[in-house]
Amino acid sequence: MTISAAAVDPLQACPHLEQRDALGRLRWGLETFGEGFALTTSFGIQAAVSLHLISRLDRRVPVIWVDTGYLPPETYAYAEDLMQRLDLQVRVAQSLMSPARMEALHGRLWESGQVEDLETYHRIRKVEPLDRAMTELGVTCWASGVRGRQTDHRSAMQPLERVRGRWALRPLLDWTSRDVFYYMQEHELPQHPLFAQGYSTVGDWHSSGPDDGSSSGRATRFGGLKQECGIHMPGVAGEGI
Repeated sequence: MTISAAAVDPLQACPHLEQRDALGRLRWGLETFGEGFALTTSFGIQAAVSLHLISRLDRRVPVIWVDTGYLPPETYAYAEDLMQRLDLQVRVAQSLMSPARMEALHGRLWESGQVEDLETYHRIRKVEPLDRAMTELGVTCWASGVRGRQTDHRSAMQPLERVRGRWALRPLLDWTSRDVFYYMQEHELPQHPLFAQGYSTVGDWHSSGPDDGSSSGRATRFGGLKQECGIHMPGVAGEGI
């Protein structure tokens, strides 16, 4: 039996979630929020883990894929593989503004070297499309594959928090890169094609790169100017919805 999202108390829920494993946390999300529960993905390096976990639940959960229109060809091929392999119910979230129109009006925002331009890019191509898709689907709680060791911001996250007017559940928050690797190996999940080329994280083709010895993980993203794209940032409740 689901309960009202407003009735959820994070002070009670978080200690409970910390005692559960990742699959147990997802089960809690589905049991608590029912049809208002969804998973988000970018089909990145570690995406197969949360997608495989969600496929193990006894009811299908919508998967919202934030497709910026600038993902590497390898990511699109990987997404097709996982969608078929795991029989996922995927809803693609894309900006109402095409890449060509955005570049005509704003230029190639990732090339300016200005944080403000990157924030505009991420708002147009990621945050607003995701929030719109969640509104259309009636999502009250969304799970993601964020891990606490990925960025400074994520290290301070809780298993369950409010983000832009909705509950955000983080089933993999306490996982390490080793946990991810061994889970994928145990369940014979395919690696993202760019993993073999040295990528430990991948987003858009123009703002991702392999670990090069001087930088690794999220430090390889966005030209080193930012660690977060804004999807997991609090923002203003209702903003972009």
